Amino acid sequence: MQDETAVALNRALHHSLEFLGKLDGAPVGATASLQTLRKRLVKRLEDGPLPAQQVIDELVADSAGGIIGCTGGRFYAWVVGGAVPASLAADWLTSAWDQNAGIYASGPAAAIAEEASGAWLKDLLGIPAEASFALVTGCQLAHVTCLAAARYSVLKAQGWDVNEHGLSGAPAIRILSGEDRHGSIERALRLLGLGKSTAIEMQPEALEAVLQRQPDRPTIVLLQAGELNTGAYDPFTKLIPIARKYNAWVHVDGAFGLWAAASPRLRHLLRGAESAYSWATDGHKWLNVPYDCGYAFVRDATAHRASMSHRESYLIHDEDARDQMDWNPEWSRRARGFATYAALRELGRSGIAEIVDRCCANAHALVMGIGSLPGAEVLWEPTINQGLVRFLDPAGPDHDRYTDRAIASIVASGEAFFGGCTWRGKRCMRVSVSNWRTTQVDVDRVIAAFSRILSAGFPAE
Repeated sequence: MQDETAVALNRALHHSLEFLGKLDGAPVGATASLQTLRKRLVKRLEDGPLPAQQVIDELVADSAGGIIGCTGGRFYAWVVGGAVPASLAADWLTSAWDQNAGIYASGPAAAIAEEASGAWLKDLLGIPAEASFALVTGCQLAHVTCLAAARYSVLKAQGWDVNEHGLSGAPAIRILSGEDRHGSIERALRLLGLGKSTAIEMQPEALEAVLQRQPDRPTIVLLQAGELNTGAYDPFTKLIPIARKYNAWVHVDGAFGLWAAASPRLRHLLRGAESAYSWATDGHKWLNVPYDCGYAFVRDATAHRASMSHRESYLIHDEDARDQMDWNPEWSRRARGFATYAALRELGRSGIAEIVDRCCANAHALVMGIGSLPGAEVLWEPTINQGLVRFLDPAGPDHDRYTDRAIASIVASGEAFFGGCTWRGKRCMRVSVSNWRTTQVDVDRVIAAFSRILSAGFPAE
């Protein structure tokens, strides 16, 4: 069995290096159809065992054409990072070590690596040192974690113990947000029993007026550090003091935008955000660690722990150690702290700042370069790493359909992968740059590809 393990791991190493070595020359999008992938991968389950090497080799062969090149430098559809070398290697070790990182006793080194990572992250991101933290699967669960603490806190202030009594009969919580909040916020509200309808959309300048109408109502204010399509930031220095005046909990959605704090050039965008009560962000975006990895931070550690912690007699709890399940929704969980720890150590402060700044520069070059081509226009010039481009139909007014055709054409070419969105009533191509591998060579290559596509016209539909 030991020899078979070594063979299987060596085969995985061989295939991984081959995949990474071919990224620059391979199509970024999938080339195998849904039907093809189902035919290859949906097999009859064997009655007996198969050699591990055979399983790995066949998995790679059967998945060919169905692996998106999002870990390379020409993927710009969503805010997806890659994996810097140390984080990828640490993630492999995480699987080999196979620790259950729920409590210190079941994975001591995993717990301490996570403890160190949390302290480093707070320092890098401008989070108060006294804040608690959790490493979760992504920003979706980071929102759930932070808003669970918020729910506990604002109801406790009203004399209601949500842990004991649930939400039935509890004072109604009011949620205030801008109109462009991310869908993961709505899912978090649903999962926490608060419901989408509790969220009131408003313009920033209306915050105090809304709070004044019911000044004693338990309230959570949702602010953004990096809006999904434009990368825009809420005015924290103006809004957070207003919210705090009315004892409202302020949560900051910083899925990618919170990382601007790591850049001396960009951290002014987050001025005032340190006064919030909770913050959520991802590691598998700008930190470039493998999926899945998100971070939740909560100023009120007591509320955070009360909303998550659980004790059982069969578990071993150490009074001096940090048990991860006290701070996150998962019981059995992957030791994702190792990859975060490795990435932070490999990059250091200057390396993280360089990735953030370079991604922003590349996003700006892509948006302005593509937008300057005949038949294209810039709808949003990047502030950070997000921008919007639209394509104009020379034959008529249907620019929305023409934009979607342009996106489909670049994806079909294999040169790059972009996605679309509807922003202010217009179809656009989103440009999002988060990968440490993206270079000026990639940017020039993609702009040239768009130039060829727009000059030649699209194939008939």
